[in-house]
Amino acid sequence: MAAAEPLALAAADLRKTYAGNQVVAGLSFAVRPGTCFGLLGPNGAGKTTTLRLCLGLTTPDSGAITLNGCAIPADGQTARARVGVVPQFDNLDPDFSCAENLLVFGRYFGLPERQIRARIPQLLDFASLGSKADARIATLSGGMKRRLTLARALVNDPDIVFLDEPTTGLDPQARHLIWDRLKQLKAAGKTLILTTHFMDEAERLCDTLIVIDHGRKIAEGSPRALIAEHIEAQVVEVFEESRGQLEIFVKNQKQLAERVETSGETAFFYCRDPRPLLARLAEAEGLRYVHRASNLEDVFIKLTGRELRD
Repeated sequence: MAAAEPLALAAADLRKTYAGNQVVAGLSFAVRPGTCFGLLGPNGAGKTTTLRLCLGLTTPDSGAITLNGCAIPADGQTARARVGVVPQFDNLDPDFSCAENLLVFGRYFGLPERQIRARIPQLLDFASLGSKADARIATLSGGMKRRLTLARALVNDPDIVFLDEPTTGLDPQARHLIWDRLKQLKAAGKTLILTTHFMDEAERLCDTLIVIDHGRKIAEGSPRALIAEHIEAQVVEVFEESRGQLEIFVKNQKQLAERVETSGETAFFYCRDPRPLLARLAEAEGLRYVHRASNLEDVFIKLTGRELRD
């Protein structure tokens, strides 16, 4: 029998408490090499703390972590030599040009300067910044800064790349470019560990993911498997245009859906067969609607709730 393939990252029963609050509460998961693994959850769910635990930047109260074959945090420095990190907020050095940012960062890994300089044009081209080598950080757009941060994370040619909300604040064009580059990295055999609040991003990129809330894992699987497991196949979103009409419509037609949720002036009808509901909506006045297939955001909302998290 062939030996089992080593895992890129494994966590077993992780726990971390701050000021009496258990931020990570018995979290376990495993990541296969060459895949994209998603870590999803509302604000305050424990995602960033989990990443810090996995990188050896925070010591767990209990539990075990293996990153790239190294025990964490004991061998954290060795493991991080083969890891790249794209932080949630850009921390590029404004005093340096794009190329200088890559050069200085490469020195942190003890790489020979000749090797770093040889990689810089390739990294800038990968980030679509080939013409910006000498540009100062202050002259870059938000999308350019984000792409440079991604290029910087690759300066040591890592096996594993951690990405903490890599496309937050970007316009659609910049998001799609980042997605394309992440797909290229995965195709090249890199392992991606991704946190995001964009469910379409997770659905596009992740092979497997976990949803956590209050530090606990509440779901795990591929995006399509989670959608099939937790949500009806079709969703009809109904919006109110005339005050009071939505409440009346929901009361009279809720039997046409398996489940109905109302949030503000929108009702979500979760259906296996939406045709009877759509027929009623075609005759209704004072309402607009959108009919779509269910998606990962529906799963996320069902599992974590619609209330605002700050």
